[in-house]
Amino acid sequence: MHKLKIGIIKEGKIPVDKRVPLTPKKCVEAMQDFPEMEVVVQPSDIRCFTDAEYQELNIPLQQDLSDCDVLMGVKEVPISQLIPNKTYFFFSHTIKKQPHNAKLLRAILDKNITLIDYELLKTPQGQRVVAFGRYAGIVGAYNGILTYGKKHQLFDLKPAYLCHEMEDMQEEYFKVKLPPIKIAITGGGRVAGGAMEVLDKMGIRKVSVFDYLYKQFTEPVYAQLHSGDYNVRPDVEVWDSPDFYAHPLLYKSTFRKFTRVTDLLLACAYWDPRAPKLFTEEDTRQPDFKIDTIADITCDVDGSIPITKQATTIPEPAFDYNPATGELEPPYSKTENITVMAVDNLPCELPRNASRDFGRHIIDNVFPQFFNGDEGEMLKRGTIATGGRLTELYSYLQEYADSAVSDKEKQQTV
Repeated sequence: MHKLKIGIIKEGKIPVDKRVPLTPKKCVEAMQDFPEMEVVVQPSDIRCFTDAEYQELNIPLQQDLSDCDVLMGVKEVPISQLIPNKTYFFFSHTIKKQPHNAKLLRAILDKNITLIDYELLKTPQGQRVVAFGRYAGIVGAYNGILTYGKKHQLFDLKPAYLCHEMEDMQEEYFKVKLPPIKIAITGGGRVAGGAMEVLDKMGIRKVSVFDYLYKQFTEPVYAQLHSGDYNVRPDVEVWDSPDFYAHPLLYKSTFRKFTRVTDLLLACAYWDPRAPKLFTEEDTRQPDFKIDTIADITCDVDGSIPITKQATTIPEPAFDYNPATGELEPPYSKTENITVMAVDNLPCELPRNASRDFGRHIIDNVFPQFFNGDEGEMLKRGTIATGGRLTELYSYLQEYADSAVSDKEKQQTV
């Protein structure tokens, strides 16, 4: 009987991503759970798990993956490395018509590749089943505290990316000595959950939204804010979450009441471009705007946080926003500036932990679909292209893919 052969590809995208879809132990576990499957790994000198760590557990290393049925990576695969007629899983960053990936989608169609995007794998209720969100929240909150400590010269934490594992990062928590500041966390998903894990472990107390707004404390505290805490539909009295997600354009932000009492903002809420921004640049110029440090963990450039005007990198994670001029300046340059941490690939700072979590989701949620006839059609809904065509759900990307017609075809039509 032919076994389903899975190949773990070497990441080819620059800047490099050290994460893996399956760690060595998860490869072993996957083959034990699904005996009709085999896993091979393309050698790589950039992964957070070395080739030797795979070999120690007898996972075969294989340079040429053309005999594999399914190829799995993390980030976009460079066009020159795509093998025709295969099924690929990776984060393609194409569904919002991201300009830099039109050529990639065009190549996938031309090479008759089936593309399944992790971001689109969801339960029938619409919950994502494979995500790095928790680690984005963990690293993002840590970076937020690190940035606040540095800005106010309170303490120096070792950056997460210089820690081998999360346990090393947690060793740093004891250095955190904060004055009685107020920290706001927006969101209710995995990202916010990861951020709260960090604050809880640092011994920062969680308080109710009401107490956060109206009480004074003698210790640092945080509150978790849901959409209903800072958005309102002027013509409706009662908050209705489904209505907010269906008609975000009808809502206005009421976040200003939080900007008057908040020192550090950890933005973890998913943001719909049609929804109101939390505040405006004009708001930041008001004398009662208190926030001086923001960790924009969701990192939508010019998104819910209007002063996130660019994403930052892991080695250079922060910049300053000068409210008086609206200009960006080097981080920590003036006390009256707002310092923003806006790293857009936070889980890469703890790649070993993030990869373990990711592999857990794949074994529990994705691999069973290979052998149960894709019950519930999760893989079908997550497939962007197959057989040289876009699937029905993603047919809206046709024009986007066509915008990247190769130069050769352009010459032929001239």
